[in-house]
Amino acid sequence: MNLSDAEWKRRLSPQAYNVLRQEGTERPGSSRLLDEKRPGTYVCAGCDLDLFSSDTKYDSGTGWPSFWKAIPGHIKTKTDYKIGVPRTEYHCARCGGHQGHVFDDGPRPTGKRYCNNGVALKFIPA
Repeated sequence: MNLSDAEWKRRLSPQAYNVLRQEGTERPGSSRLLDEKRPGTYVCAGCDLDLFSSDTKYDSGTGWPSFWKAIPGHIKTKTDYKIGVPRTEYHCARCGGHQGHVFDDGPRPTGKRYCNNGVALKFIPA
C-alpha cells in the first residue's frame, strides 16, 4: 500500500499518523484497547490488515496492548537503535505502518511480547 505522505495525513488522526508513519510512541496507559476483552481481531489502523487475534492478547502490565503471537506473515521486523540499545521493531507487512516492539519476556507458548501502540490498531469484534 503506497500512499503519499499527504494522503496518510488525510487518512489518519494526528496521533495515528505520528505512530504509524513517524514511528512515534503513544503515552502508556492511554489506549482504549487496554481494557478490550471481547473476542475479535486487531487490525492495522492504516490498512486494516489482520495483525493479532484476541486469543493472543494478555495484560503485560506495561500500559500498551500486548500479544504473545502475531498472525503469521502479517508483520515485518527490523532492528531499532533509537534508545541506544538494539530492539526488534515491527511494522504492518502491507502498509509498513509502525506498530511497536517485540520482546522475549512474554508468556508461553511463544515467550514473546508484542508491545503494540493502541492507536496503531483497530479492534474488529467477532
